Amino acid sequence: MRVCLASTSPARLMLLRHAGIEPEARAPQVDEEAVVAEVEAAEGRRLPATEHVLLLARRKAEDVARRLHAEEPDFDGFVIGGDSMFALGDEILGKPYTPEAATARWLDMRGRTGVLHSGHSVFRLSPGSEPREAHAVAEASVTFADDVDEDEIAAYVASGEPLLVAGAFTVDSLGGAFIERVEGDPSTVVGMSLSTIRRLVRELGGSWTALWNRS
Repeated sequence: MRVCLASTSPARLMLLRHAGIEPEARAPQVDEEAVVAEVEAAEGRRLPATEHVLLLARRKAEDVARRLHAEEPDFDGFVIGGDSMFALGDEILGKPYTPEAATARWLDMRGRTGVLHSGHSVFRLSPGSEPREAHAVAEASVTFADDVDEDEIAAYVASGEPLLVAGAFTVDSLGGAFIERVEGDPSTVVGMSLSTIRRLVRELGGSWTALWNRS
């Protein structure tokens, strides 16, 4: 049973590997900003975090599944897509990209609790059949230490780690020491909820343990 990860995220790849799965990886060809802008314009509203991450997870998994189905009609397995967004209060925090933005985020986040929203989309591909999909959103709350000082923030930002991750933090690397508590599936904060992916695979008639292919 083959598994294709519709993402080039090192964190998501690592999660699946640690769970016993060595997936193929394909980069989805999706303009995320354009997709969200189009849907929000059509509906005349701003998408809340849960709808935002689910929309993008589905579009990314769908893009890869469609191309796989066309290019490899004998593909028998699952395509997994995901998207994440961090909310602190009423503010949605994506990737900060710049050191200045990451520093400001951390000065504001310390001592507070936010929610990581993670969208998941799983497609079942099998020869001679139309693709089938199951999807869900998982959430986990993250509480940051209140004693993180400016020198620690400066060093963390200088490492480059927080610049290209949602919310400007990781829980499984350098940023983990600055996080006091996670409530919910911890893997959600890393990039995908493994328990959610397992449930979606089962909804589509698959067995999670049948996906284990790492020795």
